[in-house]
Amino acid sequence: MFVITPCAAGCGKPAITGSALCAAHLVNPQEESNRIINLILHNETIRNLNAQGLHFQDFDFSAFMFCDFTRVDLRYLSFAGSQICGCKFEGSELIDINFGGAFISDTVFNDNDLYNSRFIESSMIKTNFINCNLKTVNFCKYRQTDVTFKSSNTAEAVFEMEELG
Repeated sequence: MFVITPCAAGCGKPAITGSALCAAHLVNPQEESNRIINLILHNETIRNLNAQGLHFQDFDFSAFMFCDFTRVDLRYLSFAGSQICGCKFEGSELIDINFGGAFISDTVFNDNDLYNSRFIESSMIKTNFINCNLKTVNFCKYRQTDVTFKSSNTAEAVFEMEELG
């Protein structure tokens, strides 16, 4: 279970992982962003990470290989142009995520809520979307080989530009 620690300044926002304060109350937010990057780079498993409100500049998160994102809650992120290979996104909330132009292979998106996410012009090989909520998910101009949408609500997804109406 994700544990939320409130900001010690009393504003009600969640504190950044490893800090007593939220991003708005940090003295040096860029220093905290760098600390979070080091945490990501030097740990094989990361749990309960909150970086809400931090900005990550000049760091390349684009090559996601063999990562396990099981039961994560990710919202309003961009993986645009990324290479995502051999990853697991299972039982997760992936709301408003931009996978536009990403190359995705040997990846599992099973049992996910992908509401309003975008895979525009992405390339997918051997990727599964089994039992997923695909409501308003945009797959326009995507390319695919051996992609499965079994038990997902594909009728509520957008695969052609005309469907945007």
